[in-house]
Amino acid sequence: MSLERTLTVRVERISRETPEILAFELAHPWGRALPGYEAGAHIDVHMPGGFSRQYSLARAPSNAPSYVIGVKRELASRGGSASMHERVREGDLIAISTPRNTFPLREEAAHHLLMAGGIGMTPLLAMAQALAARGASFTLCVFARSEEHLAFADALRDPALAPHLRLHLDQGDASQRIDLQALLAERAPGTHLYVCGPGGFMQAVRDAAAGTDWPEDALHTEYFAAPTDANTTTGLPFTLKLAQRGISVPVAADQTAVDALHEVGIDIPVSCQQGLCGTCVVEGDGEGAEHRDFCLTGTERRSKVALCCSRAKGLELVLQL
Repeated sequence: MSLERTLTVRVERISRETPEILAFELAHPWGRALPGYEAGAHIDVHMPGGFSRQYSLARAPSNAPSYVIGVKRELASRGGSASMHERVREGDLIAISTPRNTFPLREEAAHHLLMAGGIGMTPLLAMAQALAARGASFTLCVFARSEEHLAFADALRDPALAPHLRLHLDQGDASQRIDLQALLAERAPGTHLYVCGPGGFMQAVRDAAAGTDWPEDALHTEYFAAPTDANTTTGLPFTLKLAQRGISVPVAADQTAVDALHEVGIDIPVSCQQGLCGTCVVEGDGEGAEHRDFCLTGTERRSKVALCCSRAKGLELVLQL
């Protein structure tokens, strides 16, 4: 279950960005201001058919009297993207969550390297706009099949982004293509890397960074879906020790920690249930956890646990609950 606040918004405008991607502009039904957010944030969208999916906000907060999301129509859709493309129309009222951010810009970074693959453009476009507005040092690398498949092309033409933009088109001029190995071979001091896109693109970037001097805490990723080989449920049984309550809760081999806690009446907000969004993250003995999430950094994993998917390394996992 989720304990987040839900908002009703009106679909003000739907525009086609590419053959597969639609942009949806969402506004308050009565013209009021929507809750603020930071670049990199996303919302849950509750759509016809009972589906709920997470979508990044694709515009810098300073430019956002409304929210903008991009939705790619997936060929292997489980219903969510199909519902948005086929059943949602301009003027409809839909429910969304308030924004939350598990993919923020790092204030300590001297330079920000943003790498967007396809629809992964959405959070990184907002980041680039926010960084440009404050005069920060950044590079935005955008990877797409062709000009036809380049989402939010009009926003990328903003003169404020032009000096920072590198565009890689698979079907474009070979001289403009980006060599991932060369790009990531050396890390300038203080540079942080942010990556979002399809699974294959994410893995390609990780492979290129492997064996270089990129520390884990300087590499930030946002996945649309857990990798196909990810195992977020099964494992050995263990016990959750709730330090603040002084009780223990058993977790079965085929049960998640979240489900075990819900069974004894302890509510933990959840959303994606794949370790992607960070909604279920709590303070705890991260050193004793078998982390299976895709949202926490190496440093965060020392003291935090994503309960929808992670388990104990041994027989017990201590949480600050």
